[in-house]
Amino acid sequence: MQANTTSLAETTNKILAIGASTGGTEALKDVLMGLPRNAPGTIIVQHMPANFTAPFAQRLDSICAMEVREAKNGDSITPGVVLVAPGDYHMVVRRSGARYYVEIGSGEKVSGHRPSVDVLFNSVAKIAGSNAIGVILTGMGADGAKGLLNMKNAGARTIGQDEESCIVYGMPKIAHDIGAVERQVPLSKVADTIVSFV
Repeated sequence: MQANTTSLAETTNKILAIGASTGGTEALKDVLMGLPRNAPGTIIVQHMPANFTAPFAQRLDSICAMEVREAKNGDSITPGVVLVAPGDYHMVVRRSGARYYVEIGSGEKVSGHRPSVDVLFNSVAKIAGSNAIGVILTGMGADGAKGLLNMKNAGARTIGQDEESCIVYGMPKIAHDIGAVERQVPLSKVADTIVSFV
């Protein structure tokens, strides 16, 4: 019995989930450029209209060590790969055995957004629990704050961008105020903090 638990822990990779809105495109670039090629499989919700997420992912792919692409339904979450939620679609995490993968779907807007950070983070809390790291970056509103709290309560490590380095200190502020943020750091320290949690 012990062997099974250990083997599952060994075959199930960590997940890094990041949410951002206003100012997030540059913030995400800074974070991803600071991560090594073998960083945990990364899933991102950046509030962005349809047709903008694919070029955004391509631009990041050209400057980051990790492979970055717009997520497609069923894509595996694997080390060294970043999946960006497509504009106008929610993205959630699912699990089959030791494999984590994403499911892309429509559905109602949540907190006024599709994709919504809360939708992603809530699924990560439920499916990955303590096997995850959650990061909330610059953005207006509250999307992601409650989801990050659910992740923290499920045992995930959580990071929030600090006020000084945010374009808009909205989402990270609310996450911080409700106790969802374990470590609040400037943008320049987010990547290093992620690596220290792995």
